[in-house]
Amino acid sequence: MTVHIDRSLFVAGDPARLDPSQISPRHRHDLGALRIDRLARHLVIFMPAPGDLDRLIAAAGTDLPDLAPLRTAQRVMSHNPDSVLAIAQRHKFDAAAPQGEGFVACLMLNAAGLSALKAGTFDAAEPPVAMLAGQHERPAGIYVWAVYARRRLAGGVGLVFDRLSSPNYQGVDFYARAATPEGAALLTTLGFAPPSAAQGGLYHFARGSKPEAAPSYDSHRPGGHGTSVAVARSMEDLARVIALRSAVYMAEQACPYEEEFDGNDLSATHLIGYVGDEPAGCLRIRFFADFAKIERLAVRAEYRNTRMAFALVRAGIELARVKGYRRLYGHAQKRLVGFWSRFGFRVFEGAQELVFSDFDYVEMLLEAERHPQAISIGVDPYVIIRPEGRWHRAGALDRSRTRAVTRPSIDRTAAL
Repeated sequence: MTVHIDRSLFVAGDPARLDPSQISPRHRHDLGALRIDRLARHLVIFMPAPGDLDRLIAAAGTDLPDLAPLRTAQRVMSHNPDSVLAIAQRHKFDAAAPQGEGFVACLMLNAAGLSALKAGTFDAAEPPVAMLAGQHERPAGIYVWAVYARRRLAGGVGLVFDRLSSPNYQGVDFYARAATPEGAALLTTLGFAPPSAAQGGLYHFARGSKPEAAPSYDSHRPGGHGTSVAVARSMEDLARVIALRSAVYMAEQACPYEEEFDGNDLSATHLIGYVGDEPAGCLRIRFFADFAKIERLAVRAEYRNTRMAFALVRAGIELARVKGYRRLYGHAQKRLVGFWSRFGFRVFEGAQELVFSDFDYVEMLLEAERHPQAISIGVDPYVIIRPEGRWHRAGALDRSRTRAVTRPSIDRTAAL
């Protein structure tokens, strides 16, 4: 069986005529965000009776000549009745004599079936029962075997997928192939990732636990919107930091160059705050034996009506805590003690007052709880060698561990 959908889609209760060549993110109706209550006002899904299934497969065969025969569908349904669900428009539906106008067929694959599917050896025309999960077994993957839903019936696909969210199927990923451009359009619209070699050339919809959000200090993605933060990792990033601090401290606060750029910038971690892709602020963190110092917070004047300063400070605190620091120290301008107090900093007993670059300051301290993911000896050693602030993502050295040990320079020396 194969995926077929008419060009006229009806998704989430609203008609949207989509050309498959024009699918874009703004057209998506991701499965996780479908308004099932709205779909259910117009459509119903149900298990087709044998005679109704025969009629539906015969009707679909006109458009899908390679459709699996009735006997195959019946064999699959005998093993797992959840495999085929009919779709009908609610205003035409008669519970006494239900008749489907379209259908969605899925194969509930066990581990062997999913492995064969990804390897390209799975026979979808005659699915082996040994590779299918029974009705009361949790499948390893759900293969969208066939979709036949013309025009307004397309919304029924969402209802079927929602039905397959019972505890037995919850979190199990969907896989599919598209035999027609219309099928590709439907899968893209529903949020399936396009085919990749890693998934055996299959469209894939991940329903497992959502990936954790990026930490606050690594939230910037080029082309994004709103406020975000990134660690400075390149000379270009450092140039951004220099430009930001020059605009704020040297231009606005008349700080002399040698006092602003004090010789500590190459021994510190810098955070850059963005509004969209525009550098809007920065923060410097220096690390000592038992405390980290938060300093040099700067936000461009035109972005001070945003939450940029808050985003930078929170990101700096989180980064320091992930590095294992629980004591964070700073010199706050006296007029800004209230601002720093919002994050838990306090003027501690015995704190000293100081003056530099023509402003008055006071020492402040934040004593934080240990971060649950704090990096220390005993964690995965590959985490420790990842780029600063990217400990949550595999890096180049993680990928290099798949290569064989060759010791190229040693072997060359030995050959000489």
